[in-house]
Amino acid sequence: MLTSVPSGWQVRDSSDQRVLIVEDEFLIALDVAETVEAMGLQVVGFANGRNHAMALAQSADIALVDVNLADGRTGPSIGRELAEKYGVTVIFMTANPEEVEGRDDGPLGVLTKPVMPHVIEQSIGYAVADRTGGMATLPRELRVFQRHH
Repeated sequence: MLTSVPSGWQVRDSSDQRVLIVEDEFLIALDVAETVEAMGLQVVGFANGRNHAMALAQSADIALVDVNLADGRTGPSIGRELAEKYGVTVIFMTANPEEVEGRDDGPLGVLTKPVMPHVIEQSIGYAVADRTGGMATLPRELRVFQRHH
């Protein structure tokens, strides 16, 4: 599957893309933020549960969402709402990808934790291309969901 953005890139046309990190493990969230910022993208905030994620939703273009959060297994419903209600491109990051696989209700796909920084970079690049109509190679670690347009 192809959506084109150059590999090993500093985001040029996409620096206006804002990323929300929905993760209850703070050190993981910080590592992800470092990768996002190194790409030239802005982190709009961190959320460890539903309320904070929804408070930041309108500020985000892309969200990386864990499944199990501080308020329980709310990641799947947060991801669906971010995608459907706010138009956010959602990538789940979880140690249990089977909990969200096979979805066709909005989110882009899922990465299996642990996730290396280069995989986060490639997956965000794919998400940016998906949002902007660009081209990027689908990272093999990103399982993309079938979506109805």
